[in-house]
Amino acid sequence: MSKPSVYVIYYSTYGHVKTLAHKIVEGLKNTDLVNVEVRQFPETLSEEILTKMHAPAKDADIPSVTLQDLESADAIMFGFPTRYGNAPAQVKAFWDSTGKLWSSGALQGKMAGIFFSTASQGGGQETTALTFLPNLVHHGMIYVPLGYASTHLFDLSEVVGGSPYGAGTVANGDGSRQPSAKELEVAITQGERFAKVVAQYLSK
Repeated sequence: MSKPSVYVIYYSTYGHVKTLAHKIVEGLKNTDLVNVEVRQFPETLSEEILTKMHAPAKDADIPSVTLQDLESADAIMFGFPTRYGNAPAQVKAFWDSTGKLWSSGALQGKMAGIFFSTASQGGGQETTALTFLPNLVHHGMIYVPLGYASTHLFDLSEVVGGSPYGAGTVANGDGSRQPSAKELEVAITQGERFAKVVAQYLSK
């Protein structure tokens, strides 16, 4: 029996979500239960604007996601930074192009998870996931939360991003804070847990 295919699809302006995505992938692969593909949401900002924002270059070796990728995946993990508690415009623009998949029911029953980055602890660590859920619901996708699978989510000794909704990092308003060791471990745990749930669900 072939392994399920999990696509990790992310958008990252300054690299925080990209770093989490790589740890999500590590967790997925640790289980040896799924095949993993990585994609990026297409950029909608011009190079001129990105340069003025001092945004680093995108990973040239990671292709942009296509509608065909969504159809090919058995399960998908979506990662993106928050924009006022919502997904950024780049993610929304791509999702608005999925109407054909919606009308055909192409994503019905596919499993999905979410991870994220915010500027502060109260800047959308849960609402970013919550406000994205309607997109999954309208496509009939099955949301798989992280829950409290990582003990780091109980840690009050330092800032630790993430929530029961998914792994996360707190980047600071200027993006100066990079994902901590504990946040990266939470991301690995989410990848491992997601792979196990997907494999269990699809083996029935």
